[in-house]
Amino acid sequence: MKRQTHPLLSPSPGVSFELVSHHFGEPGGGRKVYLQAGLHADEIPAMLTATMLKEDFTKLEQAGRLRGEVVLVSAANPIGLAQGVLGNFVGRFEVTSGKNFNRDFPMVATEVSAAIAEQLTQDGQENLRIVRAAWREALLARKPASAFASLQQKLMLLAHDADYVLDLHCSREAAMHVYTGDAIWREVEPLARYLGATASLLALDSGAYSFDEAHSYTWYQIQQAFGERHPIPHGSVAVTVEHRGQRDVTDALARQDADALIAYLTHVGIIDGEAPPLPPLLQPATPLAGSEQLVAPAAGILVYRAAVGSTVRPGQPLFDIVDPVDGTRTTMESHTEGVFYMGREVRFVKPGDQIGRVSGARAYRTGKLLSP
Repeated sequence: MKRQTHPLLSPSPGVSFELVSHHFGEPGGGRKVYLQAGLHADEIPAMLTATMLKEDFTKLEQAGRLRGEVVLVSAANPIGLAQGVLGNFVGRFEVTSGKNFNRDFPMVATEVSAAIAEQLTQDGQENLRIVRAAWREALLARKPASAFASLQQKLMLLAHDADYVLDLHCSREAAMHVYTGDAIWREVEPLARYLGATASLLALDSGAYSFDEAHSYTWYQIQQAFGERHPIPHGSVAVTVEHRGQRDVTDALARQDADALIAYLTHVGIIDGEAPPLPPLLQPATPLAGSEQLVAPAAGILVYRAAVGSTVRPGQPLFDIVDPVDGTRTTMESHTEGVFYMGREVRFVKPGDQIGRVSGARAYRTGKLLSP
């Protein structure tokens, strides 16, 4: 294992941040895997899983079982890890700007396409190399003007040339679920099986420019621009894995999830060995545009009427919102048949607060499909 440090742009005199990456296997010795955890710095279950993966990859490297390169960033957001407001940990947004750490990553398809237009060949592997080289140059050409932008650039430079990009997160209160692109679902489905995902949400472009889409959607755009004339494979199987909810921090769950990720990487041939048999897919993949987003219409105490992770039907009560002054109850029902895959961990809500999500098979939402 090799440890590398990557200084970030300083936000002010006397303050410095650095990103740490762990490297296993040999660069250029095969396919590359990039894993990161804690981009939303308050999503602790993913970081615990990543610390276990660090031990696993160390042992696999020593045993000579890595067939490629693995880059692991187990704490991907040093800026967020340092943030707090009145005793509360704030890791999802940068407190200075209000920006979500997993939104608006650099989308460079236009720059890359212009750079490669006269270079592409009839060799798919050579085209991968050409695209990745141009991608790196496009990223380096963007000079970050803030610590936030510096962090995004460093993460993209570490991951842009990876064949597999696994971005490990968690939600507020949730069952295991994943987000990925429509075009790469076939490659991702085994991962959903090993993880025991209760929902797999698919979108080509959610409008959020999240880390996984900055990879998968950029490749899709390049394929659409040149694919009829030049062979361009899927250059990045990119997935956001949601390791349940923020309070699901146990060694047992982290070990279970690390084992699932190792099984997947063995299944796709990054790790030498026999992968465990594929488990059943718990639920079919559904469009992200079909997920119902429940929003509180009133203030009050949030009381669950259904279990997170359960299958629900239209008209089924999911929550009551109880007014603590007069005791009236507002019942929130599902309008969708699907999995109640995410809820809210804080049991008091105000009007407009997002309180839950249900997967659905019929796409009906448009515009930005992820929360701010």
